[in-house]
Amino acid sequence: MELSTFQKGLNKDNPYDFSALKAVFLNCTLKKSPELSHTEGLIKMSDAIMRANGISTDIIRPADHQIAFGVYPDMTEHGWDRDDWPAIQEKVMAADILVIGSPIWLGEKSSIATLVIERLYGFSGEMNKQGQYAYYGKTGGCLITGNEDGIKHCAMNLLYSLQHLGYVIPPQADAGWIGEAGPGPSYLDKNSGGIENDFTNRNTTFMTWNLMHMANMLKNGIPAYGNQRDKWDNRETKDHPNPEYR
Repeated sequence: MELSTFQKGLNKDNPYDFSALKAVFLNCTLKKSPELSHTEGLIKMSDAIMRANGISTDIIRPADHQIAFGVYPDMTEHGWDRDDWPAIQEKVMAADILVIGSPIWLGEKSSIATLVIERLYGFSGEMNKQGQYAYYGKTGGCLITGNEDGIKHCAMNLLYSLQHLGYVIPPQADAGWIGEAGPGPSYLDKNSGGIENDFTNRNTTFMTWNLMHMANMLKNGIPAYGNQRDKWDNRETKDHPNPEYR
């Protein structure tokens, strides 16, 4: 992805050190590699900005892997013969930034994006060293492409899901591009106007910088006071215990 003159200038004059950060992009296209993914085309703009600022990045297509359905960390322990998700989960946990990219189908994020959220959810009960939920101290965003309306709808769903799992969502943590309603050119197609779209380029740039800034601010994590699961579970006084379901 060739960045614009202004984007390159931001990288060149950047006074911040992001070199300790890692980012993972999960491209939830329905296409296997090496088939052209328009969602990955937009992802590569954000990826190029991060890499230009010293961030280690990894773009993963879940469609290239055999990922089991379910909400447990390793579904081979629950009847599946194979599950590639645990290896992806390791990369997610090693990263400070997670960006989920998705095309729009029937006004919704892709089925693979739903699968990814479910598998991320399967790990959300794990704890970090501070006794907080595992995703605390990480930051998340999303990128959306398509030929139909739904950017904000998909973004709301994805960003809510990420924050519910424990991710911190910075300001303007989503961006996207859609063509005219109905069949037509996609983001990377000739004369689509996607790559040149100033609105998309601006929002993708702002999203990327906000993710980098927030991740840098969170390098020492979120203070572990008032949010530790074990202290809640082991409290001496339980004024309002959960009801017993019969």
